[in-house]
Amino acid sequence: MPLLEETTVPREHPPTLPVVIIGNGPSGICLSYLLSGYKPYLDPSAVHPNPVLYRKLQETRHLPITEQDLEYLSEGLEGRSGNPVAVLFDTLLHPNADFGYEFPPVLQWRRDKQQHLPHLVLGRATPGGAWHVMEGSMLTISLGIWMELPGINYRDLTNNGKCRGVTNDRATPEEISSYYRNYVKLMGLKQNFVDNTYVTSVQKLFRGPEGEGLENGHGGLGEEGKGVYEGGKGVYEGRESEGVDEGGGGGLWEVRGYQRVQGDTHVPFCLFSENVVLATGASDSPAQLSVEGEELPFVFHSISALGLAVSRKKLGPNSDPVLIVGAGLSAADAVLCACNNNISVLHAFRKHVDDPGLIFKQLPKTLYPEYHKVYHMMHSQTHATPNMAATSTTNGLPSMAASVCSKMCSKPQPTTNNMAASGGPVLFPDYTSFPEHCVESFQPDMKCVLQGNNSLKAFKISMALVLIGTHPNLFFLKGQGQYLGLDPTKPISCKQNPVDVHPYTFECTKDPGLFAMGPLVGDNFVRFLKGGALGIASCLLKRLKKKGKLIAEGGGVDGEFI
Repeated sequence: MPLLEETTVPREHPPTLPVVIIGNGPSGICLSYLLSGYKPYLDPSAVHPNPVLYRKLQETRHLPITEQDLEYLSEGLEGRSGNPVAVLFDTLLHPNADFGYEFPPVLQWRRDKQQHLPHLVLGRATPGGAWHVMEGSMLTISLGIWMELPGINYRDLTNNGKCRGVTNDRATPEEISSYYRNYVKLMGLKQNFVDNTYVTSVQKLFRGPEGEGLENGHGGLGEEGKGVYEGGKGVYEGRESEGVDEGGGGGLWEVRGYQRVQGDTHVPFCLFSENVVLATGASDSPAQLSVEGEELPFVFHSISALGLAVSRKKLGPNSDPVLIVGAGLSAADAVLCACNNNISVLHAFRKHVDDPGLIFKQLPKTLYPEYHKVYHMMHSQTHATPNMAATSTTNGLPSMAASVCSKMCSKPQPTTNNMAASGGPVLFPDYTSFPEHCVESFQPDMKCVLQGNNSLKAFKISMALVLIGTHPNLFFLKGQGQYLGLDPTKPISCKQNPVDVHPYTFECTKDPGLFAMGPLVGDNFVRFLKGGALGIASCLLKRLKKKGKLIAEGGGVDGEFI
């Protein structure tokens, strides 16, 4: 049973693996680190500032954190994540970070190479995930040190240990992607990673009647699947006497897909795994407005389209305005990109500028001056809305729509003209915000129609960027994984409907043997998604150690300290 082509996967990998991780971003990388024999112990020389947690850590200081009771350690801790293990791991790696301190970690990492748990990490590109496709010149929302993974200091690897100051201690996506790529190499994890792989199907296989083989939930493996299964049948039956791992749900997972090699050549693969971890992130599918004309060629859902248009000289100071829809950080990044290139901007968003839920209100001004610049413009350079009331409708729309849309609005004029609301000059005269507005439609003649309170406005634009968030794409699971959510009647959403997992093991409550981490369970920041890696690694190492499925038992720690 070929796992992949022999030239792409090390020969030592068995055809049936204990763990397959889908996604090679920071979530998958951190989990691979913890499954590769790296164990976190309490540093004998460290004192945690939380006396209760420190006392608990001292009680079992001879054991690695992965072998301790995570629920007991997490009890009573508070932080910015709703997942208790994420808060625990964060305070061990960055004690009192939320209070502005930069204390060293209280963990000491030791590597026990005999405790390696065989696994594969499947990713669409090189290790680093979505960080490779982000705009390289922008700064991360998190500090660079919060983006680091266990064992290697971010500053040591990217900046030769030199701190760039409070404002500039954030990182560019280019720096972060380089850090993750080098991390995999330096920590000896490369053999666990298979790049350029696209997973197309993940389904659980169950033993059929009278032990006649494995079947999936869709009526069996089919001819191709049966052929693949025959090749691995001996492996599965060889482990049958041990029983399926506790929590494994009574079967194996079949993972299918293809690997892109040498250009557009696709090599299909099929493998079996006792456990599957979803570490796919949340940037696969941009959120849609679902309005008329959203499919037109001048409407985009990625900020990269703006950068590409600027680099190709398709946009400039004399272009029609760019419409940016959204009030999050991606929209703010697009505003900054356009302003820095002297491109006129129309910025529409549904919330009021003083809405307490706006992300800008949660960011310190000294650390995020560029985002507060955007927020200042959103607040002070709003469009002058005429006092027009809709008194009748035509074809379901206000009757004034025809006059407004047939006669284009003139170039938008901010209410403040040359002076901001604060009394100072406007930051960028060709920027106009439209609070409490939504897009009514896009028209083929490069027009957009915005709907506000009792008014419709039409503008000629050069392009539109709809940046209102993203959704995970779990198309390879049955029903696109919707059954895994807290509300199985709704699609998976990182904020509104995350995957329902056990709080300390991150195992899906609806499908044992399937795990989820990172944005899929609500942890959108690298700082906290590492907690998912700790919970999953602790669960799997404890569970599979009972079955003797680690590389070897005994032998002790080899003395290699990280």
